[in-house]
Amino acid sequence: MFTLAILSHHQQIDVANFSLNAEQMGLPKELPIQISQSCLVGGKQAGSRIITLTVGETTVRIVPTRAMAVLDAVRNGVRFGWQSPVKEIVHPNFINQEASGGSGWLDGFNEMVVRCGYQWAGHPGQDGDEFLTLHGRIQNTPADEVMLEVEQIPPYRVTLRGRVDEKRFKSTNFEVETCLSLSIDEPYLTIEDILTNKGSYDREYQAIYHNNFAQPILEKGALLHVPVKELSPFNDYAAQGLEDWNKIPAPTKDFDEMVFNVRPISDENQLSSALLHNANATSGIEVTYQTDTLPVLTIWKNTDTEQQGYVIGIEPGTSFAYNRRYQRKLGLVPTIQAGETKRFMVRFGLLTDEHQVSASKAHIDALQARQACQLSTRPLVSLDA
Repeated sequence: MFTLAILSHHQQIDVANFSLNAEQMGLPKELPIQISQSCLVGGKQAGSRIITLTVGETTVRIVPTRAMAVLDAVRNGVRFGWQSPVKEIVHPNFINQEASGGSGWLDGFNEMVVRCGYQWAGHPGQDGDEFLTLHGRIQNTPADEVMLEVEQIPPYRVTLRGRVDEKRFKSTNFEVETCLSLSIDEPYLTIEDILTNKGSYDREYQAIYHNNFAQPILEKGALLHVPVKELSPFNDYAAQGLEDWNKIPAPTKDFDEMVFNVRPISDENQLSSALLHNANATSGIEVTYQTDTLPVLTIWKNTDTEQQGYVIGIEPGTSFAYNRRYQRKLGLVPTIQAGETKRFMVRFGLLTDEHQVSASKAHIDALQARQACQLSTRPLVSLDA
């Protein structure tokens, strides 16, 4: 096993700018494995870092200064991610989450995989005596203990780890161990996170994996396939789009955003999947997740103009995107006991041929065949309450 400490407060290590190829990692030199890190300068990305990891046909860019977010992935020439109006990799120092009524989080929002949580997630607003900003604090927290691990025998699995803390005196004492892994011969990128309550008291927590995708997969005629137990609109505006909730239009001015709540169907291993594929079903993104800890799915349909951000979110979570105060009655604000850990798994299938897409769709169709979809035309909660 080749290991490299990229950043470690404990070990007083900061590798900063570097690049390694397969041979330098003790691997056969012809293997397509390499890693580099760039320290960014200029504008609001000053101080940010990007780790670029190539394993076989897949190249992934990870942002350790933003909670180990995945900026994007490219496999066989197909890019997975989106084009946000935010072009810089904004350092958390330049984010004021309380701005604009608690929506300042959006000033840095441009990644493919964004962690929301863990003390809270969802829309901003008051919850009792506490004002909650959009989607929690974790995404604007730099990681520590960033480590690379490379297996030196087939399948040459490559793993990137980091730790992100969410701590506040007299409040939360959370630690999140993040793990991203992939291997040469598989089209999969797997994220496994472990949340630990290091405090002495039980705490509420929430998590949403805000996974975002656009061109070239997202286009007019693209389709979303989800095995649905229950489907409902997030609000009255989304109710107008229920009939076409899984159909993708061309970029549409003034579309705004439509959000749909899904309780998914799982297999015997408590796994569920969602698939978004392009119009001719030759490429797609499959999002598979563990439903024992991520029991619900949010679909964020933001098919506005390309300049505004033409994007679909496929978002497994402990909760929907409502403010926390609405979700206790839905049973979607879980508790983590003192000393307890919770594990979250999300796997991304980076599908670049029609056979992979067809197999994914067949699997989802088989799950849906187990149970009919229960459709509600009314939102789960009244946002005026």
